[in-house]
Parts: sequence; C-alpha cells; structure tokens
Amino acid sequence: MCKDCGCGLPGETPVGFSSHSHSHEHGHEHTHDHDHDHGHSHAESGELHEHRRTLEVRRAILDKNDRLAERNRGFFHARGLLVLNVLSSPGSGKTTLIRETIRKLGKRLKTGVIVGDLATDNDARRLAESGAQAVQITTGTVCHLEAEMVARALKQLDLTGLELLVIENVGNLVCPASYDLGEDLRVVVFSVTEGEDKPLKYPPMFQSAGVTVISKMDLAKACDYDRAAALANLQRLAPDALVFETSAKTGQGMDAWCDFLVQRHQALKSRDPLGQ
Repeated sequence: MCKDCGCGLPGETPVGFSSHSHSHEHGHEHTHDHDHDHGHSHAESGELHEHRRTLEVRRAILDKNDRLAERNRGFFHARGLLVLNVLSSPGSGKTTLIRETIRKLGKRLKTGVIVGDLATDNDARRLAESGAQAVQITTGTVCHLEAEMVARALKQLDLTGLELLVIENVGNLVCPASYDLGEDLRVVVFSVTEGEDKPLKYPPMFQSAGVTVISKMDLAKACDYDRAAALANLQRLAPDALVFETSAKTGQGMDAWCDFLVQRHQALKSRDPLGQ
C-alpha cells in the first residue's frame, strides 16, 4: 500500500509480471433504524481507531522498506556498483535519456537497467536496444517501486562486471519520493515542455534528489522555456542539487552528464575497497 495514495499492497508485486486483481464483492445489506439517537459516540471512537491503525500500517510499510533499502545499499556498495534511481513524470523523456546515456557511456561503464512501469514492457525493450541488460518490473496498480521489488529484480540480472545500475522508476512525481530503493543517487528528470514551475509543484521529489536533469533542451525555444526561472526555482528548493541541461536528441549536455557518472563511480570505488 502506498503511503501517499493507498495503491497496491507491499510485497505483492512479482518481478517481471504483475497481476493485481481486487475483488470487492461484499454484501452491504445493512439495516439501520435511524429513528434512534445514538449520539455518534461509538462511530466517532471507531473512526479514530481506524485512523490510528492506518497511520501505524503506513509507518510499518516505510520502516520495512527502509530496512530492505539499506540491505540493497550494502549489497551495491560491496560490489562497487553505482546505482541511480531515476524519477520523473510521464513523458519527460526519461527512457530516451537513459538509453542515450548508456550508448554514450559505451565501454566506460558496464550498465544494467531495472525498469518499473504500470503496464507493458515497452521501455525495457527500448532500453535493451542500447545493448544493456534490462529487467522489467510491471507494477500493475502500484504507482512506485519498492526496495523489495528491486531486490527480486536483481536476481534476473547478470551482475558480473556490472558497474552502473539504472533504476527507471514509475512515471510519477509524488509517491516514489517516499521510497528509498538503496540507490547511491536519486535523479529527477523534468523536460522544458513541462513548465518552469514543475519543481514548485512537487517539492518533496525535487528536494529529495541529489541531481536534476532538465531534458529536451532542443525544444526550449519552441515552447518559450524560461531557463532563468527554472534554475531559480530549482535553486530555491534544492540549492545543493546538481543540475544538468540535456538533449538526448542533439547530444547537448550529454558529455557532461556521462563524465559525471564516470567520476561518481570512480569516487564510489575509491571509498569502497571491496568493490570489484
């Protein structure tokens, strides 16, 4: 169950294929005599009790996820594996950015991809065209990835020699902000076509990210993109986050982005002598 919207249930999404069918065939035959005054004391007490139970369940979900995320993180660091959790709204160009990043990195970093989506394996198939291993997590009704889903997806990847793992999260700028996957770096992507105020509309997501990638810079002029306003909004919300302005189509900014990933991987391995 999502902390923010209540979708799905934790641990019920199988890796590679998800089937979420909920049957709500309940008999709602209630007979109430509304001529009596019950004072609503029991109802109010019951509502309060249910509210408290909901809070407890949500806290337990996040606590469990955080424990599993730390386990993932330890596993990643032991292998010297740089892991990105890439997030965005639908249509930001996230998949294309990842595909062109893999192509441009070439042999500099051996890369694998875990793709989360509500339905279809279209993105995984597109990313496999880059030559990288790609595993699809079809989440069904769940609007985000969880640490447990990532751990199970890892079993389908050949990790031999892998240096960079890119987790493409479900297209959503709300719920995924609450779920740590064990990543080394959280990257949020937004395109110039989405408007300069995108960060202001979704502050938790942008504040939780260490890197913001602005995509589709080749369309900036066509959509009357206000670059100064966009950068000012990012600075206001996340002053310490790194910003890369890119176009996967023309290659603008892609060299700087890829160089950063290589440097980040080298720094990770230098901190962790066990990484191979």
